[in-house]
Amino acid sequence: MVYRIGPAWSVSLEQLEASLQAARFVECGLTQEKSVGWVEPRGEAHGPLVESIGGQWLLKLMLESKAVPGSVINRKAKERAAQIEAATGRKPGKKETRELKEEAKLELLPMAFTKQGSVQVWIDPEARLLMIDAASQGKADEVLTCLAKAMEGLGAVLLQTTASPVAAMSEWLVSQEPLAGFSVDRECELKAGDESKAVVRYSRHALDIEEVQQHIAHGKLPTRLAMTWEGRVSFLLTDTLQIKKLAFVDGVFDGDAAASKAERFDADAAIATGEIRRLIPDLLEALGGELVMNAAAPPMPAAAGDDSPPF
Repeated sequence: MVYRIGPAWSVSLEQLEASLQAARFVECGLTQEKSVGWVEPRGEAHGPLVESIGGQWLLKLMLESKAVPGSVINRKAKERAAQIEAATGRKPGKKETRELKEEAKLELLPMAFTKQGSVQVWIDPEARLLMIDAASQGKADEVLTCLAKAMEGLGAVLLQTTASPVAAMSEWLVSQEPLAGFSVDRECELKAGDESKAVVRYSRHALDIEEVQQHIAHGKLPTRLAMTWEGRVSFLLTDTLQIKKLAFVDGVFDGDAAASKAERFDADAAIATGEIRRLIPDLLEALGGELVMNAAAPPMPAAAGDDSPPF
């Protein structure tokens, strides 16, 4: 998910590092259901929480949660309620039942297994772009909340384009002529906008066929379309301008096999961010350009040439 950072944002690398240090990840306590905090992007203990590579900032948010099945909590609470009724002849009311469930949950939480997950975050300070590698809007919102606490004036909003992704994808599928630099691949999802909510999915299937054009003519609209940019980066574009299934074509990451772990991290980060940094403005152009919601926000810079510093 790609966000435009607000015009009021002005944070140095040192300031961000200090802010994140105050919100380092700590594992859940015995009765704690959830813990969220920042960890080292490089994976090295006690390292920096912001990696700056080629002028690009990389962060990593860790999320840990504990969950006790509701059925187990209810069974435990019912057992307690039965004991109270047997001892006093009084059946617990609604309020007391809720309290019994809460007590049962606190008792069971120390025995619950923890589940961890992380979210990669990438900030381009020069272009004032924020990229969050999250599969759902809810997860992205959680990351934004943590970032807002660390960076005053973030004001991040999802990128908007003059042409909607749905309209552009429809045109590309009908005309089979996407903007120069892009090619349509072999995966697509079409949804009907009427009450039927019919869905047609193509996977590993040619899309330059009359059947696809007929579906669009009959009112089904593309919500996902697989594409490749410059023969280097493949991705799945969605109707909400999310970039999913991002993958680099073989050869993009060819490098020195003898490089150290730290050198490979730097090289991979520089290559990946550099490729995507060139992809995003081309994609915005293919969608009619960025729709700037705030006149004070700077426009997306033109794609960098090969001699530009890595993103």
